[in-house]
Amino acid sequence: MIVAGLVHTGFIDLLANSVMSITNGEPKTTSMVILWLSGILSAWIDNIPFVAAMIPMIKSIGLHMQSAVQVQPLWWALSLGTCLGGNGTLVGASANIVAIGIANRNGYKISFMDYTKIGILFALESILLSSVYIWFRY
Repeated sequence: MIVAGLVHTGFIDLLANSVMSITNGEPKTTSMVILWLSGILSAWIDNIPFVAAMIPMIKSIGLHMQSAVQVQPLWWALSLGTCLGGNGTLVGASANIVAIGIANRNGYKISFMDYTKIGILFALESILLSSVYIWFRY
């Protein structure tokens, strides 16, 4: 419902056009922007609604690409950025909250900040490795 509202109001197209203007539509650069943007934002927004909101953006950007092959790295960038960025904080993914709940029940108290101090480092390292992979793979 919210995603439909974002599409209907033109926000998704505005976001897609902004990304395209920043990157001049160059596929590798566009992939890097999507990877890092999704990685950073998904640390603070749950993965599933974030991806649901970004799918129309990738489709919109894809309309400006010259071929379907150029769109493939964008999908990978969204997937990797969202999945790995979600590990950065407790609220980034539902599994993080479940894991902390299990740890707390077993006597291991892990605060939001304790988790984030370590989670952000792993998320950034993972996204950096994903950048290298996408850059050289595509």
